[in-house]
Amino acid sequence: RPAFKKERGLNSAPTERVYPGTPQHIMPFPQDLPENRLGLAQWLFDQKNPLTARVTVNRYWQMIFGRGIVSTPEDFGSQGDLPSHPELLDWLAVEFSTDWDLKRLLKLMVMSSTYRQSVEISPELLRKDPSNLLLARGPQVRLQAELIRDHALSVSGLLSKQVGGPSVMPYQPKGLWLQVASGNQELKEYIQGHGPELYRKSMYTFWKRSLPPPSMIIFDAATREQCAVERQSTSTPMQALVLMNDPQFVEASRLIAQRMLFEGGKTDRDRIQFAFRLATSRTPGEKELALLTSLLQDQLKVFQSEPGRAEQFLKIGEYLAEQEADMIELAAYTVVANTIMNLSETILKG
Repeated sequence: RPAFKKERGLNSAPTERVYPGTPQHIMPFPQDLPENRLGLAQWLFDQKNPLTARVTVNRYWQMIFGRGIVSTPEDFGSQGDLPSHPELLDWLAVEFSTDWDLKRLLKLMVMSSTYRQSVEISPELLRKDPSNLLLARGPQVRLQAELIRDHALSVSGLLSKQVGGPSVMPYQPKGLWLQVASGNQELKEYIQGHGPELYRKSMYTFWKRSLPPPSMIIFDAATREQCAVERQSTSTPMQALVLMNDPQFVEASRLIAQRMLFEGGKTDRDRIQFAFRLATSRTPGEKELALLTSLLQDQLKVFQSEPGRAEQFLKIGEYLAEQEADMIELAAYTVVANTIMNLSETILKG
């Protein structure tokens, strides 16, 4: 249908008619392409278009390294920042546009020597390059909200490997939806799923725009009310409370505790090292081991004095506790596993 410029934005005051087109300074729209959505798609992925591949490559570089080669991913125009490594951006864009294979692009980035550097930083390097613009050290970035939950499920062995299917409704505080209930009767009440539905990847979680999953919002997931090409990364006490108290994380900690008891070895030290390595990909130091061992002994005394408390604690989550395990011991190890899951290193990538 015809489209017009509007006088002061008023629909009742059309002026000059406008026609389909693309920004001339990026790449003129070829005359042999249809002036519709198909033509626009072909223009976007034309080998001569300098923008699409660069913007996409920059977004994935930002996801992997925490900061894009262009630090303003939402603006590649005159108001945006210049690339820190323009030749690298060009090369990656050309590599990517040969086949538009995202898996190959990500493999290229994470197997690079740049990504595999240590995250340790010297005082001199901190003074010269505090933001790591020069990429002299590896990235240290907090996992996205969805990946924090998926990591806990994966480490515990709960994560469902099913691909595809309808959205699911994992644990959520009761009555939350009723506070913003709409006229749609089907969506007034949150009906929690059961069984494998509780352990699907977070990308399958049902998302109500007026009330997103609270645990993800606390970890800075976008609300989806508007397009967001870059997420903020905050550090708040609420995030620690989610990791310590959310049923999904407490249940995952219990399953990690079961793995500690049955797969981690015979001694407390071996079991703690096993869980620490699962969660953080490194072996704990002697001081860390001593603190966690002390915590385990304290919790054993607490639950031995109050067996009912241990039983109640192990009932959190729908996944049944291992009957062969000693309940007192399992509860104490669950607290230790939950503590390890609450470490900064567990939710940081780097």
